[in-house]
Amino acid sequence: MTNNVNKYIGRFAPSPSGPLHAGSLVAAMASYLDAQAHHGQWLVRIEDIDETRTVADATTAIMDALAVFGMQHDGVVVVQSERKNLYQAAFERLRGLVYPCGCTRREIADSRLGVAADGAAIYPGTCRHGVAPGKTARTWRLRVPDVNEVNETIIFDDRWLGPLTQHLATEVGDFILKRADGFWAYQIAVVVDDAEQGVTHIVRGTDLLESTGRQIYLQRMLGLPTPSYMHVPVVLNELGEKLSKQTGAQALDLNNPLSELIRAAHFLELKIDHVQSITEFWQHAIAAWAQRYIAQ
Repeated sequence: MTNNVNKYIGRFAPSPSGPLHAGSLVAAMASYLDAQAHHGQWLVRIEDIDETRTVADATTAIMDALAVFGMQHDGVVVVQSERKNLYQAAFERLRGLVYPCGCTRREIADSRLGVAADGAAIYPGTCRHGVAPGKTARTWRLRVPDVNEVNETIIFDDRWLGPLTQHLATEVGDFILKRADGFWAYQIAVVVDDAEQGVTHIVRGTDLLESTGRQIYLQRMLGLPTPSYMHVPVVLNELGEKLSKQTGAQALDLNNPLSELIRAAHFLELKIDHVQSITEFWQHAIAAWAQRYIAQ
């Protein structure tokens, strides 16, 4: 797929597991600035496919915060939990590449090929040729190509990090499309939603970088276009962990939105100072982003 400044659709896709924090503001800002600098559309999608992590009223809090920060989204807000039929349809199109897996997490940990860069165990393909007698299917996995087969090596050019390569067989292994609890996995939901919404540019944190190879492979197997990717640095806590709800991230101060915006802009290496209003902030930030990142 050829992307250009005349057709740009970006998106911010938070999980409703709590209010926005400094890390999620950086991700939202990067995607928003890139869309505005390209004179494109900026969509918001609520990624609540893992309903076990959904917090009541979190979606409302997220949308209210974006409004306070002056981030205007285009179109309707898409909610993943309302789109399960689309994921099922995509799953059906992958028949022949998917198989049931009866392995438990402990069994995978004991027999894994290694640990992926994101910390997940690399699945050894135990159930590729059928679930062992006495076991029942727990998950559904997508078969990845073996070493030296077509599409085993995924190469893409990241607008922040440069050319990157991922070997699916040795660095990822066959990955889950449908979980043991019946929920659709993140990978298939994101790929289907991005294609259905016409997303051309994805700007997100490096915490999701290891998912990119899997998503590009899924796009190819489903005959879907591959967007442009840009993975920006993530905010870390004092222990060097990604700032998140799980690592104690505090909600943003909505009473001082301009200070929060300037702090996030500085993290993204944009020098924005001496602005007196949110409107003025965005004018300066969009111009600074365009000058620094659009040509990349």
